[in-house]
Amino acid sequence: MAVVAATALAAPLLLGASPHPGHASHDPAKDAAKLSRKLVERSSAKDAYRHLERFQAIADSAEGHRAAGSLGHAASAAYVHQLLKKAGYRVAYQAFEFVYTETLAEKLSVVSPTPRDVGIRAMTYTPSTPEGGITAALTAVPTDDTTGCEAADYTAADFTGRIALIKRGGCSFAEKQAAAAAAGAVGAAIYNNTEGALSGTLGGADAGKIPTGGLTQDEGKKLVADLAGGEVKVSFEIRELQEERTTRNVVAETRGGNASNTVMLGAHLDSVTDGPGINDNASGSAGLLEVALQLAKSHRTPANKVRFAWWSAEENGLLGSEAYVTKLSEAQRGNIALYLNFDMIASPNGVQFVFDGDDSDGVGEGPGPEGSAQLENDINAFLDSRSQPHSGADFTGRSDYGPFIEVGIPSGGTDTGAEGIKTAAEAKTYGGTAGVAYDPCYHAACDDLDNVDMAHFDTNIDVIANAVGTYAYDLSSLTRPVPAAAPRAEGALREGHAHGLTS
Repeated sequence: MAVVAATALAAPLLLGASPHPGHASHDPAKDAAKLSRKLVERSSAKDAYRHLERFQAIADSAEGHRAAGSLGHAASAAYVHQLLKKAGYRVAYQAFEFVYTETLAEKLSVVSPTPRDVGIRAMTYTPSTPEGGITAALTAVPTDDTTGCEAADYTAADFTGRIALIKRGGCSFAEKQAAAAAAGAVGAAIYNNTEGALSGTLGGADAGKIPTGGLTQDEGKKLVADLAGGEVKVSFEIRELQEERTTRNVVAETRGGNASNTVMLGAHLDSVTDGPGINDNASGSAGLLEVALQLAKSHRTPANKVRFAWWSAEENGLLGSEAYVTKLSEAQRGNIALYLNFDMIASPNGVQFVFDGDDSDGVGEGPGPEGSAQLENDINAFLDSRSQPHSGADFTGRSDYGPFIEVGIPSGGTDTGAEGIKTAAEAKTYGGTAGVAYDPCYHAACDDLDNVDMAHFDTNIDVIANAVGTYAYDLSSLTRPVPAAAPRAEGALREGHAHGLTS
């Protein structure tokens, strides 16, 4: 990777938050409470909306998106960099090389016995079919807990020259399409195991073996039913532009504060190529930026160093955060007391999700590193103090906190949902419409300024502000026991963000 000098980002930065440091008392809890109240009061969705407007304008002037490696992302990063530098931060870029992707075609249609079109989404880093696609018979992989993950799954039928229809679950998308390719398949259509669209990545260009796309659960079940009646032929076209490009993270850090207790927060700044990405994830980026600016205006030097990051190439598989964490030495990783991630915090049909750091919900991937339970508890306590409901989200690591938990850094954060479908129980608690995606414009052109719920946006900006103010002075909660969690209401836990590599 082409990366700026190691001392620029891997080592703790000496970045300035304010030229007029305040005078802290010797009571961390008191200082934390004072600063957190101030930041919560002064950090608002109304003020952060101006950043959303700028990101929208950038996308409008740059082919409609802000994807990593594009002019839209470069302009977005420059905007963040400029504001932080003007506010008193010394800001650094971290450049890295990656394979830029852009969907050129994603089409699937049944040719026989009964012609119809089927919605499909190209997987990031998929190989391409020839222009115009291919016509081939469809064959379903028998379903079990690890459908399509092993060679034995493909022995019940002949997949040579066929399109493999594979249910999601049990292993990564990359492993599924690789196993299908080894069985002779010329393409793979992976259908969801839950409601909602399936948008995923194979993780890297070298992982792709055959053209691969994602289907909804409903479409997958319909095709399985069709196959029960006899042979099904489909027209399948998946094509993707892939080329080496350079992109950059933006990282800023306070001048004062103990570098051995670095508090870190991040959000990804890139969008997909299909739209401007205002909820995903200009919302998290704008909320983080507004709180960082308000911290600078507070003229207080925190006891603990506070570091902010705006990641690039998250949509390609968490590449920006991975590039950052990879450059850290063991000692530098040890200096990061915590990492909080904010991705999609203004979904129009959203739910207030808090990552389940202690696995108290008993669903999915298990707990995060030691301290993650306390981060979850602190966010929940803040929301409880404002009588705002919240629900657990499986701690999958499928957004930019993933690389941090892999190296043992306590992590957490919030979001308001992506392509998952809102349940009736969630609609009763949070309002909105049951049976509809949390964000109906997820990874689509309509993810624009009209795709933002200002109430969710404001709530999560307050969460960010409270966390920054609290942890800037007081990390004592990270070592306190966490109270036993009450049982979750039905439908209150949902799977993590869909950008990750697992199926």
